[in-house]
Amino acid sequence: MESLRDSLVKIALEWEEKFTVMPQITSAISEYDAAYLIGCNDQIYTNIMKGQTAVTKGYDFEYSGQKYQIKANRPSGKKGSFVTLVGKARNYEWDFLIWILYDKEFNIQEAWQFDVEKYKKLFDQKNRLCPDDMRKGKCLIKK
Repeated sequence: MESLRDSLVKIALEWEEKFTVMPQITSAISEYDAAYLIGCNDQIYTNIMKGQTAVTKGYDFEYSGQKYQIKANRPSGKKGSFVTLVGKARNYEWDFLIWILYDKEFNIQEAWQFDVEKYKKLFDQKNRLCPDDMRKGKCLIKK
């Protein structure tokens, strides 16, 4: 049986194929995937997201008393669309940041985690972050 995540990705990819622009689902998918990477299942994720809105000030979700900020990138697969720029956290109201790099079909290629102090130390004074910067974190998946 196809998961709800897989159904959303499938529909978004069909949309992109027909209309050439991907619907903005990366945030929703990456938050869900990050939760799974740290040990959540569907039931736990459902419970932690109850009462949340699309925008939670300072972090994306809380699990086991820790606040998580999620960043992700996905190249479209179109010519010249490889990832060179990673979004920088604009605040430090979280305990952990997870960055996920997807392929064009939302398969996780890389996932890296930082605690807030390490992230601040490495990137607070840096204006532009790239994938190589994010690879300085703790690797969450082995390929």
